[in-house]
Amino acid sequence: MAQVLEFKLPDLGEGLTEAEIVRWLVEVGDVVAVDQPVVEVETAKALVDVPCPYGGVVTARFGEEGTELPVGAPLITVAVGAPASASDGSAEEADAKTEGSGNVLVGYGTSEAPARRRRVRTPAAPKAANGRPAVPEVVEGPVPVISPLVRRLARENGLDLRELTGSGPEGLILRADVEYALKAATTQGRPASQPTAAAHVPEPTPTPTSLTGPAAGGIRTPLKGIRGAVADKLSRSRREIPDATCWVDADATELMRARAAMNAAGGPKISLLALLARICTAALARHPELNSTVDMAAREVVQFDEVHLGFAAQTERGLVVPVVRDAHARDAESLSAEFARLTEAARTGGLTPGELTGGTFTLNNYGVFGVDGSTPIINHPEAAMLGVGRIIPKPWVHEGELAVRQVVQLSLTFDHRVCDGGTAGGFLRYVADCVEQPAVLLRTL
Repeated sequence: MAQVLEFKLPDLGEGLTEAEIVRWLVEVGDVVAVDQPVVEVETAKALVDVPCPYGGVVTARFGEEGTELPVGAPLITVAVGAPASASDGSAEEADAKTEGSGNVLVGYGTSEAPARRRRVRTPAAPKAANGRPAVPEVVEGPVPVISPLVRRLARENGLDLRELTGSGPEGLILRADVEYALKAATTQGRPASQPTAAAHVPEPTPTPTSLTGPAAGGIRTPLKGIRGAVADKLSRSRREIPDATCWVDADATELMRARAAMNAAGGPKISLLALLARICTAALARHPELNSTVDMAAREVVQFDEVHLGFAAQTERGLVVPVVRDAHARDAESLSAEFARLTEAARTGGLTPGELTGGTFTLNNYGVFGVDGSTPIINHPEAAMLGVGRIIPKPWVHEGELAVRQVVQLSLTFDHRVCDGGTAGGFLRYVADCVEQPAVLLRTL
């Protein structure tokens, strides 16, 4: 007799709490093997293929493509030991073994068969205020809401969370529950921006979520996935970090000549980004205060021994910041190869969450967009970011004479809590000196 097992969206690590279904890789009735990817999801970090730890026949899928699910929500059910679907014309049978998967997923074992999950059917209950099946009412205790964004969305639209029934684990109220309730209220003719009789909250101040008039008809793009993660991180950076920016123009003529000479010698090509990264790591060795973070809870500046260098990469899915591990220990050739690998993975959506986190300093080459300068926003919780503009011919005084040189603007945004202007200026001046005279780097090798 077949045993029906329920596979839930696993904890994908790095503090991620939800993911959006991008593409189902299996249909109901398909036979799946242990560790076979069954769905492609998009987290705030990357696209991830989720493998199922059970082998058998898919009996149900939960969630349509484009649906956002919290960690722990059901994904599929698999009948272990059931015969394969006859629709394929084969006599294959699903693997009846109940050993755990060898591909470890957080929250799933790898050696023992998971306990059978029994679904207890209860009589149909009245619909809750948000139109979802009701669960036993919580008489005492706080409203089951974790996300402050969910609370704010409900508050701004005058929605009493006590009227809702959460669809998340343990009755947790999710953003989808609030949005569903607001939509249902609008359909029934009750303005979502007005509080219910039980809520007794004042009329909210108009916000982008409650616009009326001509502005309400504009194009709305949900802030979710990578776009949402970028919005959250940049907002947090501006909110928590007292940043300052300094900049300097530098003559990059000699750096460009040095790169051309290196590439003319044969062997793997050296990228400009790799040379700038090599300069950054040398500058951080002299000014390690900028390779740090601030722990406000402990009121301490935490300085790192290793340089894990992030770099901004623009993709079709948005801006991502892959991280080159141990950049301080790599030469220009190794840096070029790693930048190329991570950039390609970023473009194809193949970056793992681990490749997008853990940076200690960020290099942003916005010159590729044809702009000269910018004031970079620090990649929270780091302490600094170096921005590099385009390198273009400009009039420049060289050896006492006016000449046309390849000039670049360098910008450093830094957390003023970790250092003062003298340290930041010293870092930026050293970077500029290395750009103008690459031989300066030889002193640090």
